[in-house]
Amino acid sequence: MNVLTTVREMRAAVRRTRRDDKTIGMVPTMGALHEGHLSLIDAARSTCQFVVVSIFVNPTQFGPNEDFQSYPRTPAADQDACRNRGADAVFMPSVQEMYGEGSLSEVCIRQLSETLCGAGRPGHFSGVCTACAKLFHIVQPDKAFFGAKDFQQTAVLRRMVADLNFPLEIVVCPTVREADGLAMSSRNAYLSPAERLRAPALHAALSLAEELILRDRPPAGLVMEAIRACLAERAPDGRIEYIQIVDPERLRDVESTDGRVLVALAVRLGQARLIDNALVDAANRRP
Repeated sequence: MNVLTTVREMRAAVRRTRRDDKTIGMVPTMGALHEGHLSLIDAARSTCQFVVVSIFVNPTQFGPNEDFQSYPRTPAADQDACRNRGADAVFMPSVQEMYGEGSLSEVCIRQLSETLCGAGRPGHFSGVCTACAKLFHIVQPDKAFFGAKDFQQTAVLRRMVADLNFPLEIVVCPTVREADGLAMSSRNAYLSPAERLRAPALHAALSLAEELILRDRPPAGLVMEAIRACLAERAPDGRIEYIQIVDPERLRDVESTDGRVLVALAVRLGQARLIDNALVDAANRRP
């Protein structure tokens, strides 16, 4: 496995791979890898002949009061994990390598970036899209693999890829969870032992919402009330950022749950900002 730190090195590796007529799969990450990330490497490995994992803590997607400086960084362990999982290359550029003396360009996907996480994190998705656009140009993957926990991110990136005619496919893989249902995330490391015990409340609330929708198809407002009550009982110290039920294509709020909907939430527990979601389709429920 090669560890590459410059655009020139990465592009040279891409040229060699293309000469051998190999397909390239990419797993973009910010490091602090966990089993969720590693499952994406597995998915890439199963369908592509050359797998690149990028590890880049992207400053442009962090707000001024967010955790860029304290974000978990475990480069040696990340490299070992990638090697053990069969990655062919790890791309670990510096901020200077990615942005130089000051980039004046950014990619903004309107509407889809302005709801859910985007409402409370202005500029976040422009930072994500700009970094991913640069990474996609550098690595030139045929497929890029992301987890479903970050549903809005995948929706925004799919739109960017379609609108800007990137020659690649965004592949969304299932959320990987701990045994108690908590969605795996690098930010789970911020949880204290007591907060970690309460964190599965998000998954419990989403499971309750899914059960209600599939059984009764109640108005979205009633489902959100049930989610709020569940969180209040199981994680009373949690600070809810949002609970929304939206059309999974446009990410706009819906009133009816009689169809395919995304139930999404963000909750702060201590220093950790946790997000999770459930895609529910009452129209195609099993009898």
